Amino acid sequence: MSTTQQKKLIQDLDQYKYGFSVAEKNEFKSDKGHSRKVIEMISEMKNEPKWMLDFRLRAYEIFLKKFMPTWGNTDVLNAINFDDIHYYIRPSGKQVNDWNELPDEIKYTFDRLGVPESEKKFLAGTGAQFESEVMFHNLEKQLEKKGVIFVDTDTAVQKYPDLVKEYFATVVPPADNKLAALNSAFWSGGSFIYIPKGVKVELPLQAYFRINSKNAGQFERTLIIADEGSEVVYIEGCSAPTYTTDSLHSAVVEIIAKRGAKVQYTTVQNWSKNVYNLVTKRAKAMEEATVTWLDYNGGSKLTMKYPCIYLMGRGARGEVLSLAFAGNGQHQDTGGKIIHVAPDTTSTIISKSISKGTGRSSYRGLLKILPGAERVKSRVVCDALIINEESRSDTYPTMEIGEEDVAVAHEATVSRIGEGQLFYLMSRGLSENQAAGMIVNGFMAPIVKEFPMEYAVELKKLVELEMEGSVG
Repeated sequence: MSTTQQKKLIQDLDQYKYGFSVAEKNEFKSDKGHSRKVIEMISEMKNEPKWMLDFRLRAYEIFLKKFMPTWGNTDVLNAINFDDIHYYIRPSGKQVNDWNELPDEIKYTFDRLGVPESEKKFLAGTGAQFESEVMFHNLEKQLEKKGVIFVDTDTAVQKYPDLVKEYFATVVPPADNKLAALNSAFWSGGSFIYIPKGVKVELPLQAYFRINSKNAGQFERTLIIADEGSEVVYIEGCSAPTYTTDSLHSAVVEIIAKRGAKVQYTTVQNWSKNVYNLVTKRAKAMEEATVTWLDYNGGSKLTMKYPCIYLMGRGARGEVLSLAFAGNGQHQDTGGKIIHVAPDTTSTIISKSISKGTGRSSYRGLLKILPGAERVKSRVVCDALIINEESRSDTYPTMEIGEEDVAVAHEATVSRIGEGQLFYLMSRGLSENQAAGMIVNGFMAPIVKEFPMEYAVELKKLVELEMEGSVG
């Protein structure tokens, strides 16, 4: 490593507060590289039924045949070395529901991340995944009595096989794309949630995903089923240490919101800058159901994520609210997709991005209205803020309108922090960095205010840290 690279790494470590790691104490770690043998080993270690092993092997064949996406930042995407990844890492210890029973190194990690403190204050249930396995899981007893299921997906396969078989891979099948096939073959961990009819979960459920090892692959699989008239808010957080080698995060999330159900899926992803974050997230909203994706994407080398909602029933509503921050050497390729299948459905996509230094942000979105989906109302907004000359922003909106009786609005802006704005604020006693931070906070505010209070405060801190030294 050159002296310049060493200085850059030290700088990144100083700025990225989640960049610490702990000593590896693993029960098992697969050799690098993907193969049928690794899949069979994973399935055997998890004591899975034959139908799940068969599913994995079919998905693996699809992965081998599928090509990588030919759009987006293909230079970075094609640099991924799938043979340089550990596809399954099982930490020492077993899953517990008491933080104090976790192995010391895992407990230290989650304590430092503040996960147990969040659980005490404002969560109805918590899951914490370390490497490939969920090591902690807990749910309030009163919710268990109401029939709420909140377990890791591996446990769901064992305890609720009929539910899993009915819904698993029905929203995101393995053949959807190469990364979805990869996840389907090597998935481990993730959350499985079932909310019974009419049950409203008042406090959020949360899961936290942590990569600790070098060259690690994390492939969690999350499935949320909200039965008729139920309500739930789910929050996930993600982070990883800073290494000089790359790691891969490739998750799949599926949501089924039945008649009149309301689901909000909130993501705060702040991966270190050596992680490829390639995620497929999709939901189906039935009659009068509401699904909201609330998304923050920071960190990572490359993020490609476009939460999608199929509005399947009359009166269904969908929202994608997305905020991305691209710093030096990063590309945040994000956005949202909404497909109107039924009439009288409404949707909103609001995407805001900030690009700093050599960072690049891209909005990639799709609004599709199928024939027969009459009286649809939809609004798409994508705003980009560029901090300096080297940063970049791109917009790739797609609209396919198959009906005439619809109301669709689209607006997009790209702006740069101007000298006039900075001068005005600095004349009121603010430093240049403080002035730039105030402008950025105002730009983010419409999205940030939708996050739960604790996460809104954390987001502002994260962006303030990224903004240090951005101007001047």
